[in-house]
Amino acid sequence: MGREMGLMKTDQLSAQAVRTKTKPGYYCDGRGLYLQISQAGTKSWVFRYTLYGRTRDMGMGPYPTISLKEARERAEVQRKLLVDKIDPIETRRNERDEARSDTLSSTTFKDAAKQFLAVHEPTWRNDKHKQQWRNTLEDYAFPTLGTRPVAAIDAALINDAVASIWTTKRETARRVKQRIERVTQWVRDGKPMPSKDANVGVKHHPALPFDEIPEFMAELRDNASISARALEFLILTATRTGETIGAKWSEIDLDAGLWTIPAGRMKGGKEHEVPLSGQAVALLSDLPREQGGYVFPGARSKQPLSNMAMLQLLRGMRDGLTVHGFRSTFRDWAGDQTSFPRDVIEHALAHQLKNKTEASYRRSTALEKRRKLMEAWGGYCTSPKPEGNVVPMKGAA
Repeated sequence: MGREMGLMKTDQLSAQAVRTKTKPGYYCDGRGLYLQISQAGTKSWVFRYTLYGRTRDMGMGPYPTISLKEARERAEVQRKLLVDKIDPIETRRNERDEARSDTLSSTTFKDAAKQFLAVHEPTWRNDKHKQQWRNTLEDYAFPTLGTRPVAAIDAALINDAVASIWTTKRETARRVKQRIERVTQWVRDGKPMPSKDANVGVKHHPALPFDEIPEFMAELRDNASISARALEFLILTATRTGETIGAKWSEIDLDAGLWTIPAGRMKGGKEHEVPLSGQAVALLSDLPREQGGYVFPGARSKQPLSNMAMLQLLRGMRDGLTVHGFRSTFRDWAGDQTSFPRDVIEHALAHQLKNKTEASYRRSTALEKRRKLMEAWGGYCTSPKPEGNVVPMKGAA
């Protein structure tokens, strides 16, 4: 599959071809425009160009939201910029930076990081930890993000900041990414002061690395027990144990692909809508159902599955992991392997956002975006284990 820009024939794709192609990979339309199909089956447009010896990929939007005709029009705009040696990606970022007019636009990331460290370092007892924070931000974050306003920093910019070390220093890159996200979120939350327990480490639930999920799910599907179906459903929906085992058929609309969890069963006390992927709907469709009954019934009549059933099953498959840890697995996959906005990912996990503006935006627009996110997750969970030297690339959300 060719990926070079060269002087090649244009308009190589047809609307029908774009619509019917399903095999993961890149399909060239000519002069740098490609249709990208991810391992999860999602489609998006990529414009690849070379400027000053550097080859870059620019997302042009998801298909079918952006049609073939629209993608060609967008690519032509970028080609005209290249004629004058203007970098399309930097131009778009500059326009994005200038368009941000909220109160955060006056704070650069470098200033925010210095303020963050000044507030939090006194609560950290480990001198080595303090130095690592300073060194990694100076070495990997400041060169690309230092002068940018915090309001303009998104997932794509953060990923670019650590891209150069992602394959050679994976653990360092992961920590830098987390530190950048923590600084930017601290500013968006109003720069809160550390709590009195800030120096106490957070207990994390042991989680399965996301690159092992497809293999694990295949093993799970080979188990015919109701516990296995419940755990599979929990993973596909990124929900908590209580939410899953308490699910009733009356809460689920298979035709609409939607599960509405009542406020009384949610940790945050608010009703939560869960868009169901095709894989989740297929799983539910194969289960026997009792009107008004539990989706995953227990051994006792009219009682749900025990809250220990999934954990006991998991111990037999991967001892040391926790059921709750699969939410972390989902979060890591969504943050590392997709370009879905942070607020969409957090809403999928039913996390409460402190920023009122962000929370309001999320309520009004997140459902359909979350549906796309959960479809991508369902596709990834059921995908075959990658072979060869295939390097996955992020698709536009």
